Amino acid sequence: MDRKVLGRGLEALISPVAADTSAKEKVQILKTEQVYASKFQPRIHFSEEKIEELADSIKEKGVIQPILVRAMGTDRYELIAGERRLRAVKSLGLNEIPAIVRRVSDADLLELSIIENVQREELNSIEEAKAYQRLAMEFGYSQDNIALKVGKDKSSISNLLRLLSLPQKVQDYLSQNLITFGHARALIPVSDEARQLSFCLKIVEQGLSVRQVESLVNPRQKTKISAIRTKDRDIKALEESLERSLGTKVRIRHGKKRGKIEIEYYSLDDLDRVLKILGVKKD
Repeated sequence: MDRKVLGRGLEALISPVAADTSAKEKVQILKTEQVYASKFQPRIHFSEEKIEELADSIKEKGVIQPILVRAMGTDRYELIAGERRLRAVKSLGLNEIPAIVRRVSDADLLELSIIENVQREELNSIEEAKAYQRLAMEFGYSQDNIALKVGKDKSSISNLLRLLSLPQKVQDYLSQNLITFGHARALIPVSDEARQLSFCLKIVEQGLSVRQVESLVNPRQKTKISAIRTKDRDIKALEESLERSLGTKVRIRHGKKRGKIEIEYYSLDDLDRVLKILGVKKD
């Protein structure tokens, strides 16, 4: 009996990047029942709609990118990256999946999972903050080390971690995209939880902007604008949003009549990744 395979053979399952792996990281075909979700997976919420879309793509083209796993004893593997791919394959009733087996420590596993998800923009702000908190509390990473590992500046890491000081209900609203990162950050200086929740409800019910929330939180505050020394909060929020989308540092230089966006990359492969996210096709 022919065994059940994915797509049009192994060659069709491996992307050019995956095919260029070292001899130590050859693609293997694993039984899906052998692969288990990781306790270090930073993602909490998975979109069923996106899993269905991925399943449709896999049905037509196979698994383009192998999942990444580590061995956990005989015939048992823990996911490092690719849980959405695994769920999509299982939903199709397929019992095999291409994988790369890598030897990594717990800290490296969490780090790789975070980086993979951040680069794919698959973590919401709270999931990302909790992942960084785990790196700090369980593995002793400083904010400087975290920033270096994920390609962000320390202030971005610090701002995300501060979200975890908010009441759980506010965090839930942020996770569900009912409020934005800018809204949540504007509520952090409010010392009373009841007021934070009250302001949060007003944001949801009245559709308040970040600026309106800042005025609501501190109505006596006089905003001083300096084009040279002070960066507009909205521009900073846009920078952080782009950084989460592109998985790299972004700077917006805003002038009176014109401006420019600076996007950092760290290698030609990283440049290709950024261009792909931006939808730029190379000739």
